[in-house]
Amino acid sequence: MSFSMSFSTEERGRDNTPDYRLYFKNAEGTYISPFHDIPIYADEAENIFHAVVEVPRWTNAKMEIATKDPLNPLKQDLKKGNLRYVSNVFPHKGYIWNYGAIPQTWEDPGHRDGDTGCCGDNDPIDICDIGNKVCSRGEVIRVKVLGTLALIDEGETDWKVIVINVEDPEAEDFNAASVFTDIEDVRRLRPGFLQATLDWFRMYKVPDGKTENQFAFNGEFKNRDFAIKTVKDTHSFWKALISQKTDAGELNWLIHTVRQSRFPAQLINGSITTRHKIISGDRNKGESINTSCHFSAISCISCC
Repeated sequence: MSFSMSFSTEERGRDNTPDYRLYFKNAEGTYISPFHDIPIYADEAENIFHAVVEVPRWTNAKMEIATKDPLNPLKQDLKKGNLRYVSNVFPHKGYIWNYGAIPQTWEDPGHRDGDTGCCGDNDPIDICDIGNKVCSRGEVIRVKVLGTLALIDEGETDWKVIVINVEDPEAEDFNAASVFTDIEDVRRLRPGFLQATLDWFRMYKVPDGKTENQFAFNGEFKNRDFAIKTVKDTHSFWKALISQKTDAGELNWLIHTVRQSRFPAQLINGSITTRHKIISGDRNKGESINTSCHFSAISCISCC
């Protein structure tokens, strides 16, 4: 099944503050969750996936999908109350790819991976887009999977899926030549890039006083077929999550396209409530997100 979809974003709060949020809307202007409402597939038959860009290339602010916030906007990660920025790891500036996540995937913290021996990190699966374009924060792109790296982050499996934007002028060169295969295309067309990726993930926390990160498979990049299976496995974990077969923990969402629910969404004065939580706008302005005309298919799961 192939999807042709467009999405937009809306900023609330000031950038580089804990209150900053980037909300997502679909083509009809309905507020949606980038975690749950954007389909995993852009073209299922061709294994083309959607990806949400959280961190544009060369930037340092560690933005992420807020999996525990209603509607799952993008926000900047906090560590001990401070906004997180990744340090520049010589010779690189910030993130060396467009970094983001594949929607409708989830690395289950209750599932111990048979290959890595570690459980998931409780987030959507991560992507590193190696295309030429520097994307915008919150941009939704269609990507081709090329391979994956298994980072072990503080004892958790944290897959890094290497992808390329299908709109990149060089995208057709990857997986195109029969003499080369998937991840080897990256070595051929982006010499040194995989080693730079491995070094970056190994070292990026060292400037903050932490030890080097470790990897499964001795840091070997796995090929396209392995990577696609891994993405599809995390999609299965996500489906188990939203169908209540797996404990949601603190994860929180409003779902427009998925009907399974534990708690009904409610509308109070133009704001959505999920049990005791209210989705509001900029605290300083006291605004609310107006979604009063979009409740025919909304479901909600919240573990307050």
